[in-house]
Amino acid sequence: MLILYRIYQFCFAFPLLLVLTIVTALVTGFGSIIFRGTWWGYYPPHLWSRAFCILSLVKVRIHGRENITENRSYVFIANHQGAYDIFAIYGYLGHRFKWMMKKSLEKMPFIGFACRCAGQIFVDNSSSAAVLRTMHEAESQLRDGISLVVFPEGSRTYTGKMGRFKRGAYQLSREFSMPLVPVTIDGAFEVLPRTAILPRYGTINLIIHRPVPAPETDAAMAEVMKKTFDTIKSGLPERYK
Repeated sequence: MLILYRIYQFCFAFPLLLVLTIVTALVTGFGSIIFRGTWWGYYPPHLWSRAFCILSLVKVRIHGRENITENRSYVFIANHQGAYDIFAIYGYLGHRFKWMMKKSLEKMPFIGFACRCAGQIFVDNSSSAAVLRTMHEAESQLRDGISLVVFPEGSRTYTGKMGRFKRGAYQLSREFSMPLVPVTIDGAFEVLPRTAILPRYGTINLIIHRPVPAPETDAAMAEVMKKTFDTIKSGLPERYK
């Protein structure tokens, strides 16, 4: 079965996805420049991500969408199992948002261009002034029900188990008084772990947990970080806890 899947990937899925990726990046980038609305920065990548999962024979199941409100801004924090986390969230979360991502990703061909034009938030930790610029950029983007999605681990796991969370997402939550929404991603590690090159077919589950109020003090931030870490972890199978 896996041999047939690889033949399908190389002969059909990969060439089509390459074309779709370039077209989507150009449509997103130039659409955002010309029309200057949030529609072009969200919906073309949203449809591209769904197509990526469908053509990869990856099924995504959503649990707990009733826990969030459509026109409310949140800071979504999720564990980072693998590359398909991005497609699963972009394609199936069902809430308009901006990504908070590493500044190095800005240099990716086509995708970096699209992300810049769409107003994604690139994190620059090179200096205090750069961090302040990141905060100002985030403030200008997170309006009118637009949320933020962050992987607080900072990078993909090597083992499927969660790593230590960083404070950036929680600081933004506190600064802008936006509730935090823990999201558990399960199954993306089996589809494409960090140590693999080619994806496998499979199922990814997204569990949207109940929002947690923004921390108001440093002491509250530490408590909220632990609470959200434990909440996300609770949705994982035992082998990843």
